[in-house]
Amino acid sequence: MAKRGAYAKGVVKREEILEAALEIVGRLGYRNASVREIADAVGLSPAGLLHYFGTKEQLFVEILRARDLRDTEGDDDRDFVEAFLAVVRHNPEVPGLVQLYTQVQAEVADPDHPARAFFLERTERVHAAARSAFLEAQAQGRIRADLDPEWIIRAGHALADGLQNAWMLDPTIDMAADVERFFALLRP
Repeated sequence: MAKRGAYAKGVVKREEILEAALEIVGRLGYRNASVREIADAVGLSPAGLLHYFGTKEQLFVEILRARDLRDTEGDDDRDFVEAFLAVVRHNPEVPGLVQLYTQVQAEVADPDHPARAFFLERTERVHAAARSAFLEAQAQGRIRADLDPEWIIRAGHALADGLQNAWMLDPTIDMAADVERFFALLRP
């Protein structure tokens, strides 16, 4: 059944806000992108914008969720490693979103942080996809059978997140090349 009326308009406006926020945060970064600037971009007051998300923190969670959706479009046609590398290659193009991700991720150690549930769910989803892909690759002889898939997942996740932190300090770091080297070490 199609959504109608105010609800449908709200969904459309929320998507418009997230599109604008992705661009603004991607360009300006977590610290420099204000709620006011995002609100202005979509013709709302800051209070009007927060009506759609509740809080600034929840807005940032939804920006990260929208980033993930955008980054994983078309992944059904790619294997896990190829899709993962595509995201890592794209990250230097959106430095503000990398900054947002790393900043919020650091804050979710607090069990009451509004983004904690998002990061727990995201981690489980990504790890489940990786687990399936790595087990299949091991069965096909494309990844060394003597490596524990859970170790591969933890090490790959830590490498990618650590590279993002290092890249923010030194943008000459080629994150994708380092991740490709890691995956090369997994081959028989």
